[in-house]
Amino acid sequence: MRALIAEDDAALRGVLERGLREDGYVVDAVADGEMAARMLRSYEYAVAVLDWRMPHKAGIDVLDEVRRAGIRTPILMLTARDAPADRVTGLNRGADDYLVKPFDFSELLARLRALQRRPALALDPQLTCGDLRFEPSTRELHRGDEPVTLTATESALVELLLRRAPAVVSRRSIAVQVWDDEADTVGSNTIDVHMARLRAKLEGSRARIETIRGSGYRIIEQ
Repeated sequence: MRALIAEDDAALRGVLERGLREDGYVVDAVADGEMAARMLRSYEYAVAVLDWRMPHKAGIDVLDEVRRAGIRTPILMLTARDAPADRVTGLNRGADDYLVKPFDFSELLARLRALQRRPALALDPQLTCGDLRFEPSTRELHRGDEPVTLTATESALVELLLRRAPAVVSRRSIAVQVWDDEADTVGSNTIDVHMARLRAKLEGSRARIETIRGSGYRIIEQ
């Protein structure tokens, strides 16, 4: 899934970018608030991390702007401001979570995973179709009781298809959510190759991936 990091500290931005990529995210990393707002308006992100203080536009102002525009991307505010009043301000103005620097990366990762579970039914964070069960917090897929071994890319594809099921997911949306260079991916057979490999791993399941010509893919129960 695609994530946005907006942090003006280059060293910290690099650490966050590498860590999220290692966890399977496609990451866009920017250094100022204006660019963060532009990216949030242009792409559909699974989650975003905004630093409170950034050049050109503060993270809290970016938050105001995108919420007024109706953008509901889960947003975690990252800041050195640890006073209760600051936390209340951030949450009241549209942040979904708040983390104070310095922090442990494993905590940030856990908070981001929790934010991604919120849009789903709170009583059942798993994503299911037929006999497939996908756990977003661990990125594990089971077919019945059997685990299915997936690459990071295949895991992202399964999660995206299951989150949108039974709707069709366009090729562009797949490229944006799963690959760094979406333009090259849409115009090549990269998506088709990965979908073919994923279909092979799901063979025998009660769920199947359908190709919708001229549009994209969807996963449905059969």
